Amino acid sequence: MDENIEISFGGRLHKFPIINGTEGEKAIDISSLRKKTGLITIDTGFKNTGSTKSSITFLNGEKGILRHRGYSIDDLTNKSTFLEVAYLLIYGELPNLSKLKTFKDNITLHTLVHEDVKGILDGFPSKAHPMGVLSSLVSSLTAFYPKSLDPNRSVEEINGTIIRIIAKLPTLAAWAFKNRMRQPLVYPNNNLDYCSNFLNMMFSLPTHDYKINKIVSNALEKLLILHIDHEQNCSASTVRIVGSSHASLYASISAGIAALWGPLHGGANQAVIEMLEEIKKDNCNVKKYIDKAKDKSDQFRLMGFGHRVYKNFDPRARIIKDAAEEVLNSLGINDPVLDIAKKIEKIALTDQYFIERGLYPNVDFYSGIIYRAIGIPTDMFTVMFALGRLPGWVAQWKEMRENNEPIGRPRQLYTGNISRKYVPINERKN
Repeated sequence: MDENIEISFGGRLHKFPIINGTEGEKAIDISSLRKKTGLITIDTGFKNTGSTKSSITFLNGEKGILRHRGYSIDDLTNKSTFLEVAYLLIYGELPNLSKLKTFKDNITLHTLVHEDVKGILDGFPSKAHPMGVLSSLVSSLTAFYPKSLDPNRSVEEINGTIIRIIAKLPTLAAWAFKNRMRQPLVYPNNNLDYCSNFLNMMFSLPTHDYKINKIVSNALEKLLILHIDHEQNCSASTVRIVGSSHASLYASISAGIAALWGPLHGGANQAVIEMLEEIKKDNCNVKKYIDKAKDKSDQFRLMGFGHRVYKNFDPRARIIKDAAEEVLNSLGINDPVLDIAKKIEKIALTDQYFIERGLYPNVDFYSGIIYRAIGIPTDMFTVMFALGRLPGWVAQWKEMRENNEPIGRPRQLYTGNISRKYVPINERKN
């Protein structure tokens, strides 16, 4: 029996169907609401609004579940590579050996960027934030690949654009870092895997080559997979709505990077390190800040704990916690800030106040620790997030286009002045 919800308005009863997702989720289809009733809904921040149907990611915050195309995040992180999961998100299925090799080979062929990109990069001052630089460089790719602007391109041409953006983003991200540090640029080394190549471009100098630490490279691979997609968040929704105007993939990804840049979205792991630095300056008084976090009248918040979606634990945090410990042990780093992080984690995992409220360390807490340990500065943290999120954005853009979704056009409830007579400037009263 079909399920409906009824709305009584204007002396008439209007029915709207209930539609079901594959995981048992239900939604009210109000796509005909305005046509039938003349009404719209108000849902500030779209917290209760489903903007699309998607088969990419399933997230259940109450139960701590995260799956991509049906596969658990645990299996994907511990058994796959980043490029394998990227293929899964973009094309719908895990690749066999032949398809994965072709995918990786094609990416390897396109890691270089046009030399003129260096001229664009030189135009940024050293103080330019790497996220602003990265967003601009990605947008500039439309100038080097003008055919990408054609919304009616063939599937093969679209796949070529997808390959290029996945191949070139690590190069552009590393170059944004080098610009920040005013160090010579390092070209891709296609003898290295995806993550090792990125680390080499980040940290190699003319005086010495960067020595790849496999534990660090593996930890980075896990982090990229853990960040690869997270349903219809701010940046993914931005990519979809920009792409809905038939903007190119490069322009849509550039917009997604800009959305991720905001501190309420991609800046959480940076906020963790800044909090730890603040505690360090206060004589490493961890107990003081734990007490402040418990005090409702205190504005201090323990960054990296709890999550606006996950209500008990972040499934990604459990995976990356072990990787963080491996990295710290491998590098043997003596860093007071990282020692503070360990103390806070130990207290929060055993203190009833945090346990009762589900305030467990989330993925941002551990990712910030790893990035700091391997020498990535805090203003590059969000760039690292973008590097991992890229395949998810591509998959969201591709799905939106293949579904022929209409251009995004939210409604509003006007609350301004009603119609009034124009007053010439010499007659206006102050």
